[in-house]
Amino acid sequence: MKHVITAVVQNEPGVLAHVAGMFAARGYNIDSLVVGRTEHPDMSRMTIVVKGDTEILEQVRKQLQKVINVVRVRDYSELENVQRDLMLVRIHVSPEKRHEVLALVDMFRGHTVDVSRNSIMVELVGPEDRLEAFTELVRPYGIQELARTGIIAMKRGNQSAGKE
Repeated sequence: MKHVITAVVQNEPGVLAHVAGMFAARGYNIDSLVVGRTEHPDMSRMTIVVKGDTEILEQVRKQLQKVINVVRVRDYSELENVQRDLMLVRIHVSPEKRHEVLALVDMFRGHTVDVSRNSIMVELVGPEDRLEAFTELVRPYGIQELARTGIIAMKRGNQSAGKE
């Protein structure tokens, strides 16, 4: 099962390594890890996506809460939430086929951010499965380079806090 966990942490050196080490020590591969500033300059928010057993992951979540630099941990598996991922992809495309790729970009509500003679660079933001679907549709044209940020998530509306 895929789990999306966030940890609000003090913005200090070594916190990221410590948190990532906790997952590695328990045999969990981190599928995606995003760290960024929050509305508080001295705090960062980590969004960690892992696949694994719910019971063991619950133990990891509890261990995270004990780390001195961790202010709050939230597991999104039982909360309605919004998840987004950002992707930049450079697609090899001849001028003759460019209209086909641009139609796909438009269909997926993407944006063309760079154009050269034989390629275009596209920006897409959305749920992970939508980005995966776009990637598969443009793969036959030739993907020259692809970069993704990883998933970020926030709970919807005024729900209870969930597992914290």
